[in-house]
Amino acid sequence: MGRKRAFPWRWRIAAFVALLLAVAGIYGWWQAQHWTPSREDYPTQGVLVSAQDGQVDFAGLAAIGADFVYLEASEGADGRDPMLSDNLRALEGGVLPYGAVHAYDPCVPAERQAANFVTIVPRDAAMLPPVIALDKLATDCSDPITEAAVESELTTFLNQVEGHAGQSAILKVSPAFEEHYAIASRIERNLWLESSFLEPDYGGRPFTLWTANPRLWTAVTQEPVHWVVVQE
Repeated sequence: MGRKRAFPWRWRIAAFVALLLAVAGIYGWWQAQHWTPSREDYPTQGVLVSAQDGQVDFAGLAAIGADFVYLEASEGADGRDPMLSDNLRALEGGVLPYGAVHAYDPCVPAERQAANFVTIVPRDAAMLPPVIALDKLATDCSDPITEAAVESELTTFLNQVEGHAGQSAILKVSPAFEEHYAIASRIERNLWLESSFLEPDYGGRPFTLWTANPRLWTAVTQEPVHWVVVQE
């Protein structure tokens, strides 16, 4: 009788290795969906929410460790988050410290954007500093806008918003915006940077806030939230 071939064992080993890799991949995916930085490194942690997150249980967020919340409030000259009013009412009574975010549009004059923000965001000294999200590039505008004009208009916008808020704003700068305009070195404000799981360094100086996990699944939210930490 001939010898049995050992070839099938190779397939069994390969299948076992593939299974291990699949399990490791699923575990890694699960970990990424639920990962937050160490509290030893970042004692203060919070969330950024918008209408996309639906009805938010802020007391629940506080219970799972959120120390603050930022609300997306306005965009450009007339964009407004439809959940802002509901979220502001839900936060009355000191459930969590909170602040508001404006998505800046370099294609729109600063005065019109500032008017949009100050109209819907209350003048409240107890609020956290206003945040200006810088993501959209002027290269997307229908009319060309120089880099100098972008900086000038942004400075005008900041002056008006800060006058309303009574405190300096924070610049939430995307990697693409910083690469194009180097705004972190041109306008001296605290920085909010973005980088999934790894500390960002593209601002050229220390950040104050960091979006550490842009898709954190929690037990108290319908959709994944942006988990944000403070560098103290």
